[in-house]
Amino acid sequence: MKALIINGSPHKNGNTAIALAEVAKTLNAQGIETETIWIENKPVRGCIACGQCFEKPGSCAFDDDICNRISKKFESVDAIVIGSPVYYGQPNGALLALLQRAFFSNSINIQGKPAASIAICRRGGATATYETMNMPFQMLNMPIITASYWGIGYGMNSGEAEQDLEGMQTMRTIGNNLAWLLKKTGGQPAPGIPEGEEWTPTNFIR
Repeated sequence: MKALIINGSPHKNGNTAIALAEVAKTLNAQGIETETIWIENKPVRGCIACGQCFEKPGSCAFDDDICNRISKKFESVDAIVIGSPVYYGQPNGALLALLQRAFFSNSINIQGKPAASIAICRRGGATATYETMNMPFQMLNMPIITASYWGIGYGMNSGEAEQDLEGMQTMRTIGNNLAWLLKKTGGQPAPGIPEGEEWTPTNFIR
């Protein structure tokens, strides 16, 4: 079994990377393979609601950034872990743009798979960031991996996240809980969840 770990920070080896590495190390110790991918610091397009992914599910119409490269990996992984620094009480904007496009265009290959979010902040805004990253999981029947605390770590300058002992403990707990769930389910997406009804879109302006 394998987990995809997405580093949503513009800094490849910053505090977000440190927290995600703690999760990965724990998963590896439990026999779960991991692949960590960095979103880089190049421009990422936002969704323009063109609707082309309805006609061609599995990829975004824009193929000139990292979105589809990450989205393609959804097919071969059993779980996903996402980490982001906190900017104005929100995840990194590039990460949000990527996730909105990847999850919407390729929901068929990610729905039902367990997921975890991690927010790294200097002081505040972490819970709002954490909740924002969890929202797509909630819409796609993805079990959210919890711990003894929210998936939050603290640190401003690079390397400071390691000094947050409780934060690092939280990362290990997330890793252990995710490994436990994958082993219990055999990596099968959300076993036992009833088959959903056909979508009934309802708009409130007629």
